[in-house]
Amino acid sequence: MKNHLSKFLQAILIIGTLSFLISLLGCGGKPAGAAYDPNAPVPVSTQEVNYATVSYSDVYPGTVVALNQIELRAQVSGFVTGIYFKDGDRVTKGQKLYSIDPQLFAANYDQAEANLSVQQTNLVKAQKDADRYHELAKNDAVAQQQVDYADAALAAAIKQVDAAKAAMQGVQTNVKYATITAPFDGTIGISQVKVGTAVTQGQTLLNTVSTDNPMAVDFTIDQKEIYHFNKLQKAARPGDSTFTIAFGKSDVYPYPGKISFLDRAVDAQTATLKVRVEFPNKDNLLRAGMSCDMRVNNSSAAPVALIPYKAVTEQLGEYFAYVVNGDKVSQRKVILGTHIGTNVIVKDGLKEHDAIVVEGVQKVREGSTIKK
Repeated sequence: MKNHLSKFLQAILIIGTLSFLISLLGCGGKPAGAAYDPNAPVPVSTQEVNYATVSYSDVYPGTVVALNQIELRAQVSGFVTGIYFKDGDRVTKGQKLYSIDPQLFAANYDQAEANLSVQQTNLVKAQKDADRYHELAKNDAVAQQQVDYADAALAAAIKQVDAAKAAMQGVQTNVKYATITAPFDGTIGISQVKVGTAVTQGQTLLNTVSTDNPMAVDFTIDQKEIYHFNKLQKAARPGDSTFTIAFGKSDVYPYPGKISFLDRAVDAQTATLKVRVEFPNKDNLLRAGMSCDMRVNNSSAAPVALIPYKAVTEQLGEYFAYVVNGDKVSQRKVILGTHIGTNVIVKDGLKEHDAIVVEGVQKVREGSTIKK
C-alpha cells in the first residue's frame, strides 16, 4: 500500500515539474507574470542611403500593336459568293478579297439606268414644250399662264433627272461595295465568314487586315517621366539600343526600336502617358496583341539612390521605408524604380545619407524606439 502511495506522489511531482517548465517556455523563458513592454527599444540594423552610378534598364509592361489595322465589314447586305485569299496571306492594296452576290445590285442598276433614260426623255419633251410656248408668247398667241406651266414642268423635269442620276450613283456604289478589296498592304487574318454566309450591311465582320513591318509596342509612363522621354526622343540616333523588348527573362528581341511618338495628353485618371516605340519586323516575329517587357536603357551618368529591397514595406500598393531620426523611426513613402539584384533604385523619397532600417523592419512602427 505504501509503495503504491509513494509512486502516486512521485507521479504528481513529475507532472507538476513538467507543467512549470512548459509555462516557462510559453513565456519565452521569463518568470510567470512578467509583463511585455511595448515601449521597449526594438533591436534593428540600419544603413545609410548612398547614391551611386549604376547601369540598368527601366522595365515597362508593353503590348505589340500594328501601326495600321482595319476591320473589314460588309457595306451591303447579301450572301458571300467568293473568297479570294488564304487565311494569313500577305495582301496588297486594291487586291480583291470578298464578293457579295451582285445579282440584286445588277437588277437595281438596270432599273435605275432605265429610270434615268425615262426622265431624260421627259426633260427633252419639257424643254421643247417650254421653247414652243415662249415663241408663241412673243406673238401673244398663248396665254402667259401656259408659258408659266411649261416653265414649271421643265424645272420639275430637270429635278427628276437629277434625282434619277443620284439614285443611279447610289446603286453604282452598292455594286462597288459588293466587292471588298484590301485597303493597304499588310497581312489578313482568319476569315469570319464562309461562302454562302448571309451578311448584313455595316454589321457583319468579315476579317481584319493589319500592317506587319514595322510593328510597334505601346506602354505607359508616369507623367513625371515625360521630360526624360522627350530627351530620349530628341537624342535618338540610327542603331541606338536604348529601347529593346523581351519576352520572359531570356527571350530578347534582336532588333532595337525607336520612339514613334508620345501621346498628345496625360490620362487624368491615372496620371500616365502612352508611348509608342517602333520595331522592324522583317522576320515576322512580332504579332499584334503580344505582351512583352519594354526595356529602356538608362544612359544617364547621374547617381541614383540604391537600397536593399528588404528595407521596403508595402501597404495598399504604396511603398515605404523607415528612416532613423535619433533613437526613433518614421515611415516615409518612396517611389521605386528598377530592381538590381537584391537592391532596388529609389526614384523619390530618400536623400543621400538618410539612415534607414534594413533588419527588423517588420518589428517597427511609426515612432518606434530602436536600438542598434
